[in-house]
Amino acid sequence: MSGWQPTPATALLILEDGTRLEGRGIGAVGHAAGEVCFNTAITGYQEILTDPSYAGQVVTFTFPHIGNVGTNDEDIETVNMAALSGVRGVVLKADITNPSNYRAAERLDAWLKKRNIVGITGLDTRALTARIREKGMPNGVVAHSPDGYFHEPSILAELKAFPGLEGLDLAKEVTTAQTYKWDQTPWKWNEGYGKLETPEFHIVAVDYGAKRNILRQLADEGARVTVVPATATARDILSHNPDGIFLSNGPGDPAATGKYAVPTIKALMETGKPVFGICLGHQLLGLALGGATAKMHQGHHGANHPVKDLTTGRVEITSMNHGFAVVSESLPVGVTQTHVSLFDGSNAGLSVDGKPIFSVQYHPEASPGPHDSHYLFTRFLNQVRAQKGLAPKPERAALQS
Repeated sequence: MSGWQPTPATALLILEDGTRLEGRGIGAVGHAAGEVCFNTAITGYQEILTDPSYAGQVVTFTFPHIGNVGTNDEDIETVNMAALSGVRGVVLKADITNPSNYRAAERLDAWLKKRNIVGITGLDTRALTARIREKGMPNGVVAHSPDGYFHEPSILAELKAFPGLEGLDLAKEVTTAQTYKWDQTPWKWNEGYGKLETPEFHIVAVDYGAKRNILRQLADEGARVTVVPATATARDILSHNPDGIFLSNGPGDPAATGKYAVPTIKALMETGKPVFGICLGHQLLGLALGGATAKMHQGHHGANHPVKDLTTGRVEITSMNHGFAVVSESLPVGVTQTHVSLFDGSNAGLSVDGKPIFSVQYHPEASPGPHDSHYLFTRFLNQVRAQKGLAPKPERAALQS
């Protein structure tokens, strides 16, 4: 039509190889650099965007319709609210629509702005995902300018200054600043979250970037939880006289965090108390046992990842979020691989022979995701029960099969 002018782009995504993509800006104004990954989950975008394990990353959602159920105060996974969100940016296919859900309290766009997350919509996320699958996760920068003017030298300078995740300890950025107690239990329909009234056990959780629903699952198993910072020493942890020790999920390079975490974990294992790790906690446990970790090509991010439990033969669909992995071949004698990814055969779990020590790479709390793996929390607390001479509790997956 005569006189028609295209609407100028209000957001950019620039990758380290020079790829420049234009779109529409959402969320905070400004620019932020990080490692660009993709997540294949079709629900739970608010939980994903508040998962501390995404610190230092720009999340591309493969599902096109993000934001259609709005946001609320109940679905936040971040424990350390002072850290706001570890996510550096978000990439979407479709524009954010008005929310249509009875729990919605705020539009996603406004919520992103409050949490200082820069976003871009209108991109071909299928093509971007294919690029990541082929070439690996690139560093990139997302920029949002409502007037369409971008000072690209400043944007590119931030991209150049981003060091990448290898060698980066991000647990210190997202961990709790002080020790605290946790007794909240999982959400129930028309009831909300509950409270553990009569705890049977006491678990100390080391917070490398813990998610709230992990702590809720522990409470649901009858454990009152004491959460300590990532830098807590073995003496600090044991001063709480725990029945068991939990090593949480978290972001960054496990080898970097391991410089202070591994000596602590080694000392904790010597006590004979049950130890359970998830995600970064799994990787740190692997390092403490003498194994190695490595950066993955594209990582695992989504709620549809099949994993085989080699101890039972069952296959479960899991929620995953990690860009590093324990190298299976590096595990020493006396450490058994218990779970494997059926996507690429990478390690997804380990245990120490004859000792109550185990961990998994994926997220059994699954927030978001399927509940196939909730049995692992029961398995952990059963190890505590065994040390106390109590009868084991049936694992939840077994009850459902």
